[in-house]
Amino acid sequence: MSDATNTSSRRNPIAVLFTDHPASVDETFLQHMRFAFGFSFWLGVASLAALVHAIVPALCETTASRILKRLHARIMARH
Repeated sequence: MSDATNTSSRRNPIAVLFTDHPASVDETFLQHMRFAFGFSFWLGVASLAALVHAIVPALCETTASRILKRLHARIMARH
């Protein structure tokens, strides 16, 4: 076999790590990173609200669940 045949059958590790998944959801790497960072931020806010609620049940009674519902809707709208 020629070298060209061998290299075409191998997967580019950079593409596998950084671009294959974003492309599978019809996004560029940067678009996907922006979405994931935003999602991560709101999950962190929901986590903190749940922690506050665990300590003082009268506070943040529905904050975490509202954030999670909104995030779920965003995910479902993408598919």
